[in-house]
Amino acid sequence: MSTTPESGLGAMIRTWRDRLPPSAAGLPVARGRRAAGLRREELADLAGVSVDYIVRLEQGRATTPSVSVVASLARALQLSTAERDHLYRLSRLAPPVDGAICDHLPPGMQRVLTRLGDVAVAVFAADWQLVWWNRGWAALLGDPSASLPRLRNFARDRFPVGAGPAHLARWPVTEADRDATDAAVVSDLRRATGRFPRDSRLAALIRDLNAGNRRFAELWATGAVAAHREDHKTVDHPSVGPVTVDCDVLTDGDSELKIVIMTAVPGSADETRLQLTALAGSPATPRT
Repeated sequence: MSTTPESGLGAMIRTWRDRLPPSAAGLPVARGRRAAGLRREELADLAGVSVDYIVRLEQGRATTPSVSVVASLARALQLSTAERDHLYRLSRLAPPVDGAICDHLPPGMQRVLTRLGDVAVAVFAADWQLVWWNRGWAALLGDPSASLPRLRNFARDRFPVGAGPAHLARWPVTEADRDATDAAVVSDLRRATGRFPRDSRLAALIRDLNAGNRRFAELWATGAVAAHREDHKTVDHPSVGPVTVDCDVLTDGDSELKIVIMTAVPGSADETRLQLTALAGSPATPRT
C-alpha cells in the first residue's frame, strides 16, 4: 500500500494518539499537562507494548506490526471500524472479514466501560479470548499483561492442555458450582460455532481442547448449546483475603463481545475487601 509520509502508518498513529484525551482512556490528567492527547508511554501501556516499539512505529523504523499488536493499538486508540480497517491496511494486513470473531471494541463501548471506574470489568471475544480489562480487574485477579496475548483465553485456562500456569487469574478462584461453570463455558463455545462457523481461531481452540482435555471433550460430546450469563466466584486475593463476587456476563449484539463484570453485595465485608483490592493494586509483573 503506497502512502505519503503524512498519511503513513507512523503519522496516523501519531494523529490518532494526539486526538485522544487521557480522560477518554480512563487516565488521570495532571495539572499543567502540556499534551492534549495520549503520551507515547500511555499508549504503550494501554496497548501492552513497549514504549520503544511505539517510537519505532511512529518514526517509520517498524512498519509491519503483528495482527495482535494492530488489534491492541486499535482498541487503545479507540478507533472506529473504518479507522481500524485502515490501520490494518497501513500495516500490510488484511482487515477482519465479516463472519469472523470480532476483537474490536467500539469507541462508545470503551467510553461506557471507562466510566465504570474501579469496578472489575473485562471484555472477552466470542471464543473467550480476553481483549480488554481495566485496573479494577487487574487488581482483583492479577494483571494479565504478563502473558502472551494469544494465551489470554478463559476456555484455555478453564480446560488446560498439558502443564503450565494460568494466564488470566494470578491467584486461586473457585466457583459455587464448578461443574455448572464448566458446562456453561463449553455450551457457550458450542453456540459460538453456530454464530461463527468459519472462524479459524475458534476452530483451532475447539480442536485443541477436544484433543487435549478429557473434561472438555466429555462436555462437548453432549451437544449442549447455551450462553454463559452469570456465576458466583470467590477470589483468594493475596493482599486482602477471600473476596466473594457475583460475575455477570453481558453480550454486545452481533459481535458477541462478552462484558464480564465482578461486583460484591452492597454493604458486605466482601464489598469492602473488593474496594481494598483496588487500593492495594496489582503486584508488578513483567510485560511480554
